[in-house]
Amino acid sequence: MRFGVQTLVKNRWAISFLLPALIFYLFVVIIPSFQGIRFAFTDWSGFTQGYNWVGFAQFRRVLEDQDTLGALSHTFIIAIGITVFQNLVGLLLALGLFSKVKSRNLLRTLFFAPAVVAPVATAYLWQYMYAPNGPINGLLQLLGLEGLVRDWLGDPSIVLNSIIVVVIWQFAGYSMVIYLAGLEGVPKELIEAAEIDGANYLNRFWFVVRPFLYPAITVTLMLSIIGGFKLFDQVFILTGGGPGVASQTISTLMYRNAFLFGEFAYSTALAVLLTVFVSIFSAIQYFLISKIDKS
Repeated sequence: MRFGVQTLVKNRWAISFLLPALIFYLFVVIIPSFQGIRFAFTDWSGFTQGYNWVGFAQFRRVLEDQDTLGALSHTFIIAIGITVFQNLVGLLLALGLFSKVKSRNLLRTLFFAPAVVAPVATAYLWQYMYAPNGPINGLLQLLGLEGLVRDWLGDPSIVLNSIIVVVIWQFAGYSMVIYLAGLEGVPKELIEAAEIDGANYLNRFWFVVRPFLYPAITVTLMLSIIGGFKLFDQVFILTGGGPGVASQTISTLMYRNAFLFGEFAYSTALAVLLTVFVSIFSAIQYFLISKIDKS
């Protein structure tokens, strides 16, 4: 106890600077979050002051609602697709631009630029590009590839892939920057020694560079998983969850039930489940990467 008091006194200036932010975070994030969890066990409509406690009825409804189960599967597909391919593209870009290419600084800026564009603006841009008479189909026809022309946002079989491509295009540069920061921590002496010993590029990456990238991999995987599960803007603008419910996700379903059908309690239950899923997947990913890193 004495040690704790001494620590608080010693760091009182740092604590005094943190206190306003912590108070703001408490009233803006923590308290509303716990209130939301409480409403998930009620039948609150969002428009009345009164509500009744219904226990786990809203959560049981999730398991019985086919639209919700479909949205959950779409959310998993999008999250996994974004996590895998965004990190793969970001890592390849980082490895390519870590070399002594003269234009590497310009290319880094160009690849990172989409990440600073608002997701809504990006979604409207790609909505135009995906249009049946848009630039993508026009380019395919110009190249004589009419067989590849598709209704990219109107075909249920490819709409999820179309959404994943948009997110990867926007945030692969973000992952690239994180991997570039990780590559800066790799001792050049080790790479040069491996090169002198005759190791090819793949061996140098796998046995020399890869172990130093685990912190960067942990961060970018975590961000990708969280971003994929809570994706809303791009899906809502591009398809609104359509065609039909082919691209409905948990986030768009929450919006629909809360603001169109007035089922705030059910939407809150979905938000709680989404938080649980994100926490579980993030914890599993962190555990696996940490275990590999230590080995």
